[in-house]
Amino acid sequence: MRHDQSPIYCTGELLRQVQMNKLFSDDKYFVDRPLRGSPETVLQDFQQLVNATPGGAVPKEQLEAFVEAHFSPPGQEFEPWEPSDWTLSPELLGRIADPRLRSWAQELNAKWKQLGRKVQAEVQSSPERHSLIYVPNPLMVPGGRFREYYYWDSFWVVEGLLLCNMTATAKGMIQNFLHLVEKFGHVPNGGRVYYERRSQPPFLALMMEAYLERTRDLAFLNESLPLLEKEYRFWQEQRAVNVSLGAAAAAGEEEEEEYALNRYHVPVGGPRPEAYSADVELAQGLQEEARQALWAELKGAAESGWDFSSRWFLPGPPPVEATLRDTQTSAVVPVDLNALLCRVEALLAAFCDSLGDVGKAEQFRAAHERRVAAVRAVLWNEEAGVWLDYNLARRRHNRAFYPSNLIPLWAECGLEGAAVEKALRYLESTTALSYAHGLPTSLAHTGQQWDLPNAWAPLQHMVIAGLARSSSPRAQELAFTLAQNWVRMNLAVYETYQAMFEKYDVEGDGSPGAGGEYVVQVRQSYLPPWGWAGVEREAGPLCLPCPGAAGASLARPSPSPPAGGLWLDQRGGPAAPGSLWRPSHCCRLLPASLRGLAGGLPRPAACTGASVKAGLPWPY
Repeated sequence: MRHDQSPIYCTGELLRQVQMNKLFSDDKYFVDRPLRGSPETVLQDFQQLVNATPGGAVPKEQLEAFVEAHFSPPGQEFEPWEPSDWTLSPELLGRIADPRLRSWAQELNAKWKQLGRKVQAEVQSSPERHSLIYVPNPLMVPGGRFREYYYWDSFWVVEGLLLCNMTATAKGMIQNFLHLVEKFGHVPNGGRVYYERRSQPPFLALMMEAYLERTRDLAFLNESLPLLEKEYRFWQEQRAVNVSLGAAAAAGEEEEEEYALNRYHVPVGGPRPEAYSADVELAQGLQEEARQALWAELKGAAESGWDFSSRWFLPGPPPVEATLRDTQTSAVVPVDLNALLCRVEALLAAFCDSLGDVGKAEQFRAAHERRVAAVRAVLWNEEAGVWLDYNLARRRHNRAFYPSNLIPLWAECGLEGAAVEKALRYLESTTALSYAHGLPTSLAHTGQQWDLPNAWAPLQHMVIAGLARSSSPRAQELAFTLAQNWVRMNLAVYETYQAMFEKYDVEGDGSPGAGGEYVVQVRQSYLPPWGWAGVEREAGPLCLPCPGAAGASLARPSPSPPAGGLWLDQRGGPAAPGSLWRPSHCCRLLPASLRGLAGGLPRPAACTGASVKAGLPWPY
């Protein structure tokens, strides 16, 4: 039997009765508990209890006693683990000029020792007794109710580890995800059997890119590339969708042009085990087919990482307001997913080039070019001047503001012409910039956690980095302002609560976020904001640090011109006017649009040293 079909953790009468009796304030608490005995014994004992109960509905008190007798407390599948590559003062700290920020960074660096976990050997030898999915290497957990590893969160965890020179720990986490791809064909949403059928935004290739930028470990890339390709095939085979757009034919008739893109789609019914009672209550009054469809759409939203948001609601006719019950994730072609896959395709092409597989590199370049064209045709809205999610059911764009509308800037997907300036004008035209503590996740108050007033670190990072990478001085200025605002707010909240949070309320004076299915969680293991948000202003262009190459400062440094660096432009090539500066030892960090896709560019004179010694071919 597949683990995701477990009659205890995923389906079955025991799960239903425990969750619908609400033995615990959080349904996740139950499905995270290991079994004290075999599943067969537990189910047999439960069936005896059911048979002895008139009507079969076991009283709550008896259920509580049964659970305590047959299940261990959650979290016991792990043992604490202190990473051997942790250091008290990583090199990065010495480059943070502001003493207040440096002290904060020192405290955050110490959190790694609290968040390290190693999976107990029993999870590997007796997987049927655990909902945790075994992985071979130690890892960092997000914290709070999230006792296990999660997919897209881990991209920023890996970035943070690399900033702190913890390359061995970062590599181990990447190896864990590759292990999951080998086992399942994809990376599950998180490290539990009840997450197995859904994934999350595919950041694995980007984790590999970040690791290679630090280590130049081509041997690891060579052994991992088949699994990176395998994960890509999962998204192309299991999450692809064809979008047909009408176009005026020469004869004056309408003809359809079809584009291949991707969506979040989990065609699996049933309530989510970790939120069972909430899903059942949400679907009350629906016919069985509609209930199953709703539960599948909720799982699709969970796959997006945005669970939940008005972004996935299918609006009804005005003035009816859409709610969580109107979630239709599979009807949305998301901007951010397709921009991310655009970057993945460019990376896979660059990886193949680096390993000498020219034929396969050409295949991925062709896939990248097709996606750029599809993103432009389907997701770009010329009137709005930005990329917008496309609704398959309504055959139109969702005109609402979400930070995800700007993710192609970060992914460098289809930035031809005046796209950057238009996207900047779009952002300036919204009220999103009126919030002093970060970009809100939407402008809709729905009570869901991926809506107003919450702001999430990953979205801030991608928007800020996307603006900063552009050659637009106005975009760079805005990136600087947004980054400094985010750092200030994070620091203020940390000084109040001595914790970092997964989301923040951008209204008022800034505080931990709220809304959604659970109490706001501490997230110490996100990429520390002092690692990415403290971009520093030089004379003119924005000086973006490569990972671990620069610190953060609340004050702008002296306006001295950058020295020992390389001028790059994401479209014009080296030495283009008005382009970005990167330190010479990071000249290998070319945008995806130059790596692989512009392999004929000459090696800049400054691009020597580490990248050459590692034997890594230009332009990677």
